[in-house]
Amino acid sequence: MEKKDNSLNFHQMELDDRILKAIAKLGWISPTLIQEKAIPLILDKKDVLIQARTGSGKTAAVLIPIIQKILNSKSSLTEQRTSAIILSPSKLLCHQTNKVLTDLTIKCSKIIKFVNLTAKTQTAAQKHILSQNPDIIIATPARILSHMKQKNINVKESLEMFVLDEADLLFSLGFKDELKDILENYLPNTYQSALVSATLSDEVMDLKKIVLHNAVTLKLEEPELPPITQLTHYHILAEEQEKAAILFTLFKLFLIKGKCIIFVNKVDKCYKLKLFLDQFKIRALVLNSELPANARCHAVNEYNRGAYDIIIASDEKTLVKPGESAKSKVKDDSDYGVSRGIDFRCVSNVINFDFPLDVNSYIHRAGRTARGNNEGNVLSFVSCKEQNMMEAVEEHLAASYTNGNSQIIRRHEFKLEDVEPFKYRANDAWFAVTKNAIKEARLKEIKKEICNSEKLKTFFENCPREMQVIRHDAPLNIIRGQEHLSEVPDYIVPKALKNIVGIVTKKRKHFTPKAKFNPKNKSQTNNALSFDKIDYGKKRRKI
Repeated sequence: MEKKDNSLNFHQMELDDRILKAIAKLGWISPTLIQEKAIPLILDKKDVLIQARTGSGKTAAVLIPIIQKILNSKSSLTEQRTSAIILSPSKLLCHQTNKVLTDLTIKCSKIIKFVNLTAKTQTAAQKHILSQNPDIIIATPARILSHMKQKNINVKESLEMFVLDEADLLFSLGFKDELKDILENYLPNTYQSALVSATLSDEVMDLKKIVLHNAVTLKLEEPELPPITQLTHYHILAEEQEKAAILFTLFKLFLIKGKCIIFVNKVDKCYKLKLFLDQFKIRALVLNSELPANARCHAVNEYNRGAYDIIIASDEKTLVKPGESAKSKVKDDSDYGVSRGIDFRCVSNVINFDFPLDVNSYIHRAGRTARGNNEGNVLSFVSCKEQNMMEAVEEHLAASYTNGNSQIIRRHEFKLEDVEPFKYRANDAWFAVTKNAIKEARLKEIKKEICNSEKLKTFFENCPREMQVIRHDAPLNIIRGQEHLSEVPDYIVPKALKNIVGIVTKKRKHFTPKAKFNPKNKSQTNNALSFDKIDYGKKRRKI
């Protein structure tokens, strides 16, 4: 749905000047459709159920009115109190909410206090911060329940706003019992609520009955993904080994430009792909759910800042069997299902190295790019076994976009036979990555992150050059390096691509025969060479 000319702008929503200045500093010219509809409703003290696609601005749609309401109440309050609680299913999403909140309160940071309980802070320090009753608390259900049981948080008389972000994940990640305990025992009888979700699953509807009262449901009539004029979908038919060869070729010939996220279905495949690319000096980082949350947050922030161009991520949520709790497979801290929720910025390309296992996963992966007014591409490698799922995705997208009358996922005109020499190099590098190498790489990265602890933060601030040590995309050096693989020989580059700027080529060296030293030639002195006899390295065949 396109916004009409008579749509509301931020300055027409009766927002505080400090909020408007923060919004202007963020470069937000006008509110998104969900922000335009949700902000006035929340300011009008309505319970809301917000359902909108990834990247539509749902988080800010809730945070802006919360900040406004706190600023309004500050003029009459005589004591500090906690007014809002925001729960997210993972630490990474909590950090993301904390970052948006920091940006929106930059002009009123001395007035509005908030705390992220998932930050790497000792419990005693968090207890001290909570004793000061911050205006907003951000946490996972498990973390905030722990503090509530210790009586570090008491909001039965002060809470005004209760928000569940990514509500559809809260149940699927196993937080049902914690949420029930919080709602029944630690919240006041009346408060305003908001459920925010990318999908309206059965779990979300169950939460709606428990949390919301006379709620307004905002299910905007907009496509799940940006229009095809903004987001282009491609596919390439290829088997496992061919996928690696094509990916290597696309990067080395600069046929893919801009920041990329490469999705696979397993963490092991993440490291196999990284070790494969390392051999060609193509730098990429792995976003691994096994790493500490602060390491993952640092990696995402550095990627958003532009320090890295390629992230390899797994969408492990699709691997959970129906009816099986995701929490039983991973720890509470895990942010598996990277296709959901995480705020990757300015992503130009999403590459499905492994095609997603369901339609929703494809939607969420594709939603990482073409956010805001930016354009993006989704390139999917599809094997024979994956074609049925691609057809299901194609059918779903066609029904959403064009009522089933047009092909959405276009075939990428890539001919591997034109770059056959790349295939030989890629196959050798792919088979060089063994299971033991993958295991060693995963262990090595975990050990490295332990060394890169917060205790070293001061040292790196004083020695910025040493910061290169903790680059997340540094080669793992598990596979024996071959220097020649980083360069592309001139003779294997297709003629049509030889003029592309950026391709580092190396011309073939011609054979130069070596002269044999002739001891009978007395004129040779000081190890001089005589060219009267040439050794070509081969013995002549006797006839």
